[in-house]
Amino acid sequence: MRKKILCCLLIITMGLLLVGCSEEKEMSSLDKILKEDNYIIVDVRTKEEYDTSHVKDSINIPYDEIDENVELDKDKTILVYCKSGGRSNIAYNTLKDLGYDVMDLGAFDSIDLEKE
Repeated sequence: MRKKILCCLLIITMGLLLVGCSEEKEMSSLDKILKEDNYIIVDVRTKEEYDTSHVKDSINIPYDEIDENVELDKDKTILVYCKSGGRSNIAYNTLKDLGYDVMDLGAFDSIDLEKE
C-alpha cells in the first residue's frame, strides 16, 4: 500500500513539474521577443475598445479587418490580443496563414505589459 502511495505521489509531482516547465517556456519566449525589441503589438478589438485602454505602443487593427491587404513587417513578430482571447485566436490563425510570425497574448486584462 505504501509503495502505491509513493508511486502516485511521484507521478503527480512529475506531472506538476512538466506543467510548470511548459508555462515557464512560453513566458521565456515572450520575454525573449520583448528583449529583442523586434515585434509589433496588435490590438484586434474594436476602435472603441482600443480608445478606452490599450497596451502601450500597440496598434489597432480589428480582427475582422485582418486579411491579405494588411501590411505588417514580416521580419517582426506580431503579438495579438483582444478582450477575452477569442478574437485574438482568430487573428492569430489568419496572420499565421498569411505567413507572419505571430504570438497570441490572449486576454487584455491578463497581459502584464504597460497600458494606457
